[in-house]
Amino acid sequence: MTDLLRVLPDFPVGPYARLITVLEKHGFTTTDLVTLDAAAIGKRTQLPLLDIQRLSSAVLDALHADLGVATKVTHSDDVGPPARLKNTAETLATRWHTFSTLDDTLDGALGGGIPTGYVTEITGESGAGKTQFLLTLLLAVQLPPPRGLGKSALYISTEAALSTRRLAQILSANPTIQSTPADSRPSLDNVMSQVTPDLESQDHIIAFQVPVAIERRNVGLLVLDSVAANFRAEFERASGQRQSASMGARSAELIRLGMQLHELARKYNIAIVVANQVADRFGGGIGSTGTGPKTPLTFASSSAQVKGTPSSPLAMRSKPPPPPQTTTAAADTGGVEPPSSMREILAAPPPPPTFPYDEGGPPSHPALTLDHQQRWFTGWGDDPDGSDHPMKTPSLGLIWASQISARIALFKRPVHHYGGRSRYTLDGEEEDERRRQGMPTMRMWRRWMKVVFAPHARPSDPGTGEGGAVEFEVTTGGVRAVTVGKKAAELG
Repeated sequence: MTDLLRVLPDFPVGPYARLITVLEKHGFTTTDLVTLDAAAIGKRTQLPLLDIQRLSSAVLDALHADLGVATKVTHSDDVGPPARLKNTAETLATRWHTFSTLDDTLDGALGGGIPTGYVTEITGESGAGKTQFLLTLLLAVQLPPPRGLGKSALYISTEAALSTRRLAQILSANPTIQSTPADSRPSLDNVMSQVTPDLESQDHIIAFQVPVAIERRNVGLLVLDSVAANFRAEFERASGQRQSASMGARSAELIRLGMQLHELARKYNIAIVVANQVADRFGGGIGSTGTGPKTPLTFASSSAQVKGTPSSPLAMRSKPPPPPQTTTAAADTGGVEPPSSMREILAAPPPPPTFPYDEGGPPSHPALTLDHQQRWFTGWGDDPDGSDHPMKTPSLGLIWASQISARIALFKRPVHHYGGRSRYTLDGEEEDERRRQGMPTMRMWRRWMKVVFAPHARPSDPGTGEGGAVEFEVTTGGVRAVTVGKKAAELG
């Protein structure tokens, strides 16, 4: 019950203080209280069943009120007005607001821009343009509607302080901002920033300082850059049994952070954007390498194989065992016919396979492996024809992916200019050869933005890079989509 006040902040705990204390001692949660049978809870806690049922009913009534159910029918023959929800299609349509990224092409790919009331994640490797994207949003939210929200922004950094010099550069160079009337133009005074070096201070800022700032300073955008830094610093140093306990504690903290952000976004109808880091993906499973075409997954029977080496312990746990290999007696004895006793032993069926990661249970279907599923929620490895992009995985795993409403992935590729023409290179071998020959080279980057999943926007087409993602560039005035004509001119 430690999560009761996080789920229902206004729940009256006074009349049930004794019950809640005992339930907390035995590790029960709010979900357990409303889903488990009262007899099962009473057997472990030795509490009166009537008191447990009374508390469970009170929690259910509070949940109904929080969801907006106006009338509760207690008997099937009761006649009364139908139950009404607080959020209907009409009310949600009136609350739907987005603000621009200051580029119409990027806004179109995002379904109109960055929405309020949701938690949006921007992920990508270093240098892909995450910070430049966030800095542009800090100014865009201040524009008057319909381009912006006419509100201020709050920037929480877990790594480096806010780059006010770069922010001022975007402010003075962006054409959309410069065309705005002076009395409605964004200002650096409307951007508040805070640096949090650890999870304890981060939790305090989000739980106590952020709500006050939203109400007093009319905040419309909260940016957390980045969400993974403090979790990596505090939960990835343990080993052995301590590592398992650490990962369990990390999962609980991630769920708690997700609940806090969603509550802020819903209660104040603000936009929350978080930046996330990525890690290299190793192994030979589905979508686990970017150096060649992916090996297809076969579903011929219940004993179908996942071809390649799984890229994580979770995938190894659910990988079915290899099929038994039949051998002939002559082959096992070097072509010499064995005696009758050996012939019977060699002809006997092999022992059943063992499951070192999941003893006693049948193997999982290959579709349940992490290597197969991550192609839909990471943004890397979902191209059925293979991709030349190095495979990455957003940090904090599937637990965090389930806490966000939308994920936007940013990609980059190097481009080398030779004799006035541009050419992609995925490694530096050709450039090294030209350097050895004394031939000059010039290296640039091309970047793409891709919608991985979102409730308000259609995901980009399969593939990274040119496969449906929107190409953009980082300019003095922020981020800007690259037009087809300009791209063709650059490539000669």
